[in-house]
Amino acid sequence: MPQVAPSILSADFANLERDCRRVLTQNSPILHFDVMDGVFVPNLSIGVPVLESLKKAVPEAIYDVHLMIVRPAAYVEAFAKAGANYITIHYEAESDVADTLQAIRALGCKAGLSLRPGTPPEALFPLLDAADLVLVMSVEPGFGGQAFMPGAVDKIRALRAEAARRGLPLLLEVDGGINAETAKPCIAAGVDILVAGSAVFKAEHPVAVIGAIAGATA
Repeated sequence: MPQVAPSILSADFANLERDCRRVLTQNSPILHFDVMDGVFVPNLSIGVPVLESLKKAVPEAIYDVHLMIVRPAAYVEAFAKAGANYITIHYEAESDVADTLQAIRALGCKAGLSLRPGTPPEALFPLLDAADLVLVMSVEPGFGGQAFMPGAVDKIRALRAEAARRGLPLLLEVDGGINAETAKPCIAAGVDILVAGSAVFKAEHPVAVIGAIAGATA
């Protein structure tokens, strides 16, 4: 069964520790942490001090940090020291992608690579050996609450097939518009981690929603 990583971008930041503890489960211990610089995407979000504080408050969580920033190479060390377990950068960023993935691994974190909806999955194929995870964006990065783009399913399928062909233990993650309905084709295509923000944090019973997303079948 895949895991669900609640995106804290949709949490109540006045009660962040409370909200994060409400969504952690034994089968889904991951918190997705979106970082935006206002340049790579037209929005600003959270950074190193928030991760550092949250890591101290909720140390049992696995922190999945998604850097939607222009120059991730300049910040991966700070996020690693603050408590990141996974650090994902964008294929479209200005930093040298291969070097930055190598640096993330050298810091003791799992290295992730993400692609915007307009980037074909084949663009990532030469870099898959350097990545532990690929994050497929099923919305344009930058804002929560967007509608799922069905084209992400074909990307997941293509990446899963290429990883299998090469024998790579690659984790596949999808982010954007994920709920119990949109999760079905993603799971069928071979996704491992489903990032869900609004569907989880805005729910009256978030753990039940997490279970419904993780257990969704076509």
